[in-house]
Amino acid sequence: MKSFVFFLALAIALPVTAQDDAQPERPQRRRFGVPPKLNEDDNAAFPDPAAGFSAVREDIPHGKLEMIEYESKTVGTTRKMNVYMPPGYSSEKKYPVLYLLHGIGGDETEWQRLAQPGNLLDNLIADGKATPMIIVMPNGRAQKNDRAEGNVFESAPAFAVFERDLLDDVIPAIEARYSVDTNREQRALAGLSMGGGQSLNFGLTHLDTFAWVGGFSSAPNTKQPEELVPDVDAAKRQLKLLWLSCGNKDGLLGVSQNMHAFLKGHEIPHIWHVDGNGHDPTHWQNSLYYFLQKVFM
Repeated sequence: MKSFVFFLALAIALPVTAQDDAQPERPQRRRFGVPPKLNEDDNAAFPDPAAGFSAVREDIPHGKLEMIEYESKTVGTTRKMNVYMPPGYSSEKKYPVLYLLHGIGGDETEWQRLAQPGNLLDNLIADGKATPMIIVMPNGRAQKNDRAEGNVFESAPAFAVFERDLLDDVIPAIEARYSVDTNREQRALAGLSMGGGQSLNFGLTHLDTFAWVGGFSSAPNTKQPEELVPDVDAAKRQLKLLWLSCGNKDGLLGVSQNMHAFLKGHEIPHIWHVDGNGHDPTHWQNSLYYFLQKVFM
């Protein structure tokens, strides 16, 4: 198994108080890690979304969110994942799937609590700006006790184990339960912080499985960019989209800058988006909003 180790001093997605309502209070933007040094091309590729972009709209169809269980041979337990099905989901249609990974301090509920991907996609589908898709939000902490408890840094190795859980257990469970298109070009992988690092590590080294890859505020791993993209020609040929984004107040910006420099130097097409946020849900939600408008289009 290809594994990776995140630098524990930097990898944690900053803790946010969990709230059950649809619009959690946003934490203040934070400086995280070391103060970032900006380069000339560290600019926003997109404007901030319009006000109300994530609000529930009563005049449009809504998708369905459900928590399901699956058997993980990798971990040896029954595990949970959160699944969004688009409005009008039908077993007579085949849907693309986005696998969306959380940070080191989160779990299968984090994306829904912090960024409301279902609201985003409901609104974008209604406006004709996104493809109807299934979003799968699994738990990237592949160990028997997968709760974000105690010192979450100690669970970092379990995020490497999740590579096999994702490929061998999560994806087969989703494809057995839902009406999905199993073509690699209909499968995407993205994540925030630790999940962004996982997405780059797993997605770029499994281009036979994922054609769309996104990292938001990606945490570091010990692999250099040339190890993540060992075959430049294959990456150019097989990737439908490679997305890198980070806030210009995020101390982890250097991780994404290094990857961007490698991709730019090797002329590998990708989106490079540096907005004015920190290591926080505002950046993650805004980035997901635009990522959803690019993926499967």
